[in-house]
Amino acid sequence: MDSGFVPVSRRVTIQDGVYQQLRHALMVGRFDPGQTLTIASLAETFGTSHMPVREALRRLAAENALEIASNGSARIPAISIARLDDLCRARVAVEGLAAELASTQATDEAIGTLERLTTTHDASSGEESIYEMLVKNRDFHFTLYRCSGSDVLLQIAETLWLRFGPYMRLLSRHLEQILRSPEGKNFTRHHHDAIAALRRQDGTGLRQAINADIGATQSLLRPLCK
Repeated sequence: MDSGFVPVSRRVTIQDGVYQQLRHALMVGRFDPGQTLTIASLAETFGTSHMPVREALRRLAAENALEIASNGSARIPAISIARLDDLCRARVAVEGLAAELASTQATDEAIGTLERLTTTHDASSGEESIYEMLVKNRDFHFTLYRCSGSDVLLQIAETLWLRFGPYMRLLSRHLEQILRSPEGKNFTRHHHDAIAALRRQDGTGLRQAINADIGATQSLLRPLCK
């Protein structure tokens, strides 16, 4: 299983280490829709006993990121157009508001980080793995949302991204060549628009840029869900 996992450090609790790595993998689309994750295989990958894996899967199921079978194994949720549209509606509402709130609270340091993430993404789209690109995309969004000052919105956004994971996997599998091509740079155009609005402290413009970014991803994914 090419998941990018690493052994869990003793500096954090084993359970939290397993949970955080699985959570990150789900958010950047490391698993196929409908894929089964067994406790035994994950425990072997992490070099742990079954117990911390079982608890991590339980926590992720409580966030609706996984479905737990009667034997304790976990399943990545299936995809559908209806589910995609529902998630994107929720993302627009939550992430658009978080972005708007960030427009007057983002520091120069945060804006600089957003600019570096976008510039690096643009420059390396033909060189890095698709997952590294998706990680940069995630880092951009959550760097921005943390500037909102709302822990509640941030937590809801993270949960939505967890549930969006199977669609990120679909995006990575079917659009890798496009994302690596010069045309792939168009996928960050809304990020550039967001940064410009942020520098103007234009909350409406920033919300529109983030909502347009979500809508563009939704449009790319809808034909793939049929």
